[in-house]
Amino acid sequence: MKIYTKGGDKGQTSLLGGTRISKAHLRIDTYGTIDELNSYLGWLRDLEVNNDRKDLLKEIQDRLFTIGSHLAMDPEKTVAKIPDLHDSDVTFLENEIDQMTASLAEMKSFILPGGHSSVSLCHVARCVCRRAERLVIALHQESPVEATILSYVNRLSDFLFVLARKMGQELGIEELPWKPRR
Repeated sequence: MKIYTKGGDKGQTSLLGGTRISKAHLRIDTYGTIDELNSYLGWLRDLEVNNDRKDLLKEIQDRLFTIGSHLAMDPEKTVAKIPDLHDSDVTFLENEIDQMTASLAEMKSFILPGGHSSVSLCHVARCVCRRAERLVIALHQESPVEATILSYVNRLSDFLFVLARKMGQELGIEELPWKPRR
């Protein structure tokens, strides 16, 4: 497969289904941000602290590719079968959140991101996930997006927050509570 086609040299790209649209279109920005998030998850997966979570993070990356394929599809055209996202994928994230949370100290305040480069990276991924969620919502207001996608991206940001806390715990990093200036 050839990497370059020159088809995008004038600022256009093709959706699944063949429709050409601007590379600056909200739909492209949305699935591009999902792709950016997927790259950060790949980086997180590569960290030593996540050795026991490699398969879990790979599964989440797979779901993000599924979401990206749905978002890259022309909603006006029928295209070849693409993978489905299921409610059970959202439940899977909830179960993982619950398992990690069970071993973490109760939160009594907001927590400042940081303490270790691995934890900071996880917070960056969480922020990219929140941006992706805002874009999915904006796209949904323009052209319907499956409810499961909205739920999954929302839950994934929660998962990444809890994962950052769990990674910090495993690395022996003290959480820094936010203490607002009075």
